[in-house]
Amino acid sequence: MRQTIERVFGVKASGSTLTREINGGIATFLALSYIIVVQPAMLSTCGMDPGGVLFATCVGSALATLAMGLMANYPIAIAPGMGHNTIFAFLICGTLGIPWQTALALVFLSGVLFLVLSLTKFREAVFDAVPQSLRSAIPAGIGLLISLVGLQWAGVVTNHPQILVQLGELHYPPTLVAVVGLATMAVLHARGLPGAVPAGMAASAICALAAGLIRIDSVVGMPPDPTPTLLAFNLFDALGSLPIRQLIELMLLLFFLDLFDTVGTLVGVAKVAGLLDRDGKLPRASRAFAADAGGTVIGSLLGTSTLTSYVESAAGVSEGARTGLASVVTAGMFLLCLPLAPLVGVLGTGLPAAPGAPEGTLLFPIVAPALIYVGILMLETIRDVDWADPTEAVPAALAVMIMPFTLNITEGIAWGFIAHVLLKVCAGRRRELQPLAVIIAGAFMLRYMLGLA
Repeated sequence: MRQTIERVFGVKASGSTLTREINGGIATFLALSYIIVVQPAMLSTCGMDPGGVLFATCVGSALATLAMGLMANYPIAIAPGMGHNTIFAFLICGTLGIPWQTALALVFLSGVLFLVLSLTKFREAVFDAVPQSLRSAIPAGIGLLISLVGLQWAGVVTNHPQILVQLGELHYPPTLVAVVGLATMAVLHARGLPGAVPAGMAASAICALAAGLIRIDSVVGMPPDPTPTLLAFNLFDALGSLPIRQLIELMLLLFFLDLFDTVGTLVGVAKVAGLLDRDGKLPRASRAFAADAGGTVIGSLLGTSTLTSYVESAAGVSEGARTGLASVVTAGMFLLCLPLAPLVGVLGTGLPAAPGAPEGTLLFPIVAPALIYVGILMLETIRDVDWADPTEAVPAALAVMIMPFTLNITEGIAWGFIAHVLLKVCAGRRRELQPLAVIIAGAFMLRYMLGLA
């Protein structure tokens, strides 16, 4: 068995171990497990069946993550993207009033376009066009973004009417639970002990149980019924009833969001894991892109919004995962969640925020520490930016700042690309620009000018 694993994944050759890959796969799953609870809640707002969405989320994520592990041999999980589900539920279905069946068809079409261009190495070319300064800045920006989300979900940071954020009520029980988990992770990691992230989440769960914040009534139940969303997308309605301009705009919106979220995540996680080659390129990138694109197609058929590579995969990388074996473990965890749905629901339970927070605000004290700590670990890549060169430093700084302040990876990449091209041109250093980088920056500029941001 070990010989087969080594032949398929090259665990030892990558400098990893079987234990690290298993721990990494579990850590990644625990860090992104919130999506199993959040996704049904989000998509139910536009009339979708929560059970069907849960099934689609678990099975679609498992198949896509398994493809990533076997095809590309990377420890990167794929699941419904936060932000993508917001656009699906609140923009396409909510504001525009498009039925969710038609919205799924738009996701399907964007995924097919994505897959075709992956096979033509378009996405790999986009990956290679990312400037070196942004390759170092993107992981740090993503780290700040997910840390901010984690701090909000822990209740450490809360809303402020004038300056947007302020310190939360640290004595509030769910916040204390999250702080215990974060402290556990930091101490274990500082001592060089494995499993820091899942152990910290386990510590939070134990504290939450002891404090009566959560209760486990049942662990195993019947898997949810997939039929309400399975193959429910309406391709003919999307092609026939939507104005051609709206059809193209929405399909391209979904496509480009997935494209740059995936590029940003692959750059970020690969940089932290040391998977980039000497030229800063990602080996087997086309396979990783194809797995990601295929995940979107599969997800739309099952009944969920865009599936994309997950930045929380950095949790597994922080545990030492370096190969696709970790992704296989993560995929298995997704499938285990079908009969273990009651237990998963408890671990991802949203608790009311402290008094004074906006009405309806929920805290996720068991999940939040993982997001905060993984974000901390990702900040280390910023040291590779040439801060003495403004044409490198300014684009990097903008990318790092825009991501958390807008809660959007794509916007940070956009500002970074635009600043990179403009400053190189203004500094008389056009020769340092790659043609595709100029095209990408121009496309982002046009997007802002047309009000499509």
